[in-house]
Amino acid sequence: MKLKRFLTFTMTAALGLSLLTGCGSSSSSSSSSDADTSAEVSSEAASEDTSSEDSEEVTTVSEGVLTMATNAYFPPYEYYEGSEIVGIDAEIAAAIADKLGLELQIEDMEFDSIITAIQTGKADIGLAGMTVTEERLQSINFSDSYATGIQSVIVSEDSDIETIDDLAGKKIGVQLSTTGDIYATDDFGSDYVEQYNKGNDAVLALVQGKIDAVIIDNQPAISYVAANEGLKILDTQYAEEEYAACISKDNEGLLDAVNAALAELEEEGTLQEILDKYIVAE
Repeated sequence: MKLKRFLTFTMTAALGLSLLTGCGSSSSSSSSSDADTSAEVSSEAASEDTSSEDSEEVTTVSEGVLTMATNAYFPPYEYYEGSEIVGIDAEIAAAIADKLGLELQIEDMEFDSIITAIQTGKADIGLAGMTVTEERLQSINFSDSYATGIQSVIVSEDSDIETIDDLAGKKIGVQLSTTGDIYATDDFGSDYVEQYNKGNDAVLALVQGKIDAVIIDNQPAISYVAANEGLKILDTQYAEEEYAACISKDNEGLLDAVNAALAELEEEGTLQEILDKYIVAE
């Protein structure tokens, strides 16, 4: 069986800000010395103007608002608590928005609609436990990684599946368009992969005996197993990958600003605090 190896994609960037300096015109009675000084100031201002044109402005879909697209059925990264969407990604996005002086607005949608929403300008940023892949990089940009994820396998406690190799020929449930979907289809064939709009739907199918296993990120897997008796996670992980925020290729300014904000949040220890709040060390 073909096993996956993953590269960590990092895109380091900093948001450059230029100061614009105005210069006054000299009168006809000015001395040659004054004229030389004026010329020097004009030259400096022109140079600074050119620099400002190279920097990217931060623009968003709605003025003063950072619109985040997600699929809120992926605990602990995003999930509903009453009518509110909470979780790791929600808190990281809120911290980024605060750094940028913006108000966060979260839009819940199907996972396979997130990239389209970013491309078509319906959302500014996508955070949904989304993995950086070469295929996705063809359509969108990714921020620097903010967390490492693991793909795990959920089976019933009495299952004869004990290793990744045992999945061959079995019915595997995945969430549509996730990396679990992509990897399982590639490794085991589409005939053996059942796609569901939500991870919870795949787990329910496993509980009902409609499929033999579910491939999904480890942290949601832990939550689903805790909530459903008779399930377990295989000791062997399926894959390791990097999570990042996706942003339109047409919005380099926002990409730079988000990366700068993430760097600050990491340096301050805020990122780790958010992760530790939701993920308890085993």
